[in-house]
Amino acid sequence: MSTNRAWTIPPPSTTTSTHPNLIALTQTTLPVPTPGPHQILIRLSAASLNARDLLIIAHSPAYIIRASPYLVPCSDGSGTITAVGTSSRWQPGDRVLLHPNTWFTGDVRNMELDKAFGGGEVHGTLQQWMVVDDEQVVRAPRNLELEEAAALVTAGATAVNAFFFGPTKVRRGDVVLTQGTGGVSCFAIQLATAIGATVIATSSSDEKLKVAKRLGAKHLINYKTTPDWDDEVLRITGGKGVDHVVEVGGSQTIVKSIRSLRPGGLVTIIGILSHGPSADLVPLLLFGGKTARGSLAASREMVEELVRLVEEHDIHPVISKSFDFDHALEALECLKGQSNVGKIIVRIAD
Repeated sequence: MSTNRAWTIPPPSTTTSTHPNLIALTQTTLPVPTPGPHQILIRLSAASLNARDLLIIAHSPAYIIRASPYLVPCSDGSGTITAVGTSSRWQPGDRVLLHPNTWFTGDVRNMELDKAFGGGEVHGTLQQWMVVDDEQVVRAPRNLELEEAAALVTAGATAVNAFFFGPTKVRRGDVVLTQGTGGVSCFAIQLATAIGATVIATSSSDEKLKVAKRLGAKHLINYKTTPDWDDEVLRITGGKGVDHVVEVGGSQTIVKSIRSLRPGGLVTIIGILSHGPSADLVPLLLFGGKTARGSLAASREMVEELVRLVEEHDIHPVISKSFDFDHALEALECLKGQSNVGKIIVRIAD
């Protein structure tokens, strides 16, 4: 326990400014931190990767918080508590998930974006050891190994936020439209199916749609071969439209997503994978009585609800690939390719 291997982000340089897609990390050794009275020391088992990590590592202007020099990246992880502070409520040996931000309950106004793990000046999970406050961990699901559990928080809790903490909650009998087979979309299919909703899934290939079907999607649309997929959604629903859309595509899909909604339906925007000219959404929303809601991350309360649902329905995250700690750069390159189904994991524990 005398050393703490970690990957860190070097400061911006001429190379990174002229090659903004370059993934530049340096492996180093940091001190093993000591927990304070209300803190815990965690031996990390695994970290999972998110699109946010790529933006931060590349010092991209698309992410509003700048990384401090030699920051440890990544927000998601799982591990085992090895030491606790004098006033901690946790015990050594507890299996936990990292809750990566300061939003514990209430609405999004309680989140401080610059204090989230792996951004600003707060080290993230791509290291062997980590000290965090008591409030920043949640008990890991009993039905998952820690490597699986590392995939849960950002993707799974974002889906929970979309379905159960917005103005309209998804219920049994609802019809939900999902896009793609990334981490959030896979969890959305699994969670919606678990509570008895019907899922219509879109993706770019028939192979990916086979995964969506295995996860519980009832209707499948290949948007490459069916570019007018909003018309197909309306056909499937008998012209009524869906109750809820989980929107990840951005400007190239948002209009079709809103058109796919029933009157009074909800589209939750959780991603911006595409860019393009802005569309006038006002008539579509106004005259359909429809709602578009942005969903930013998740609170600890949402993560706890995710753990409950994962245990109750024995949900296992879809893991695309796992990489050893020394191959973290390869894992990030794999994430950048955007061809994966589910989550990418970096194994940390020896």
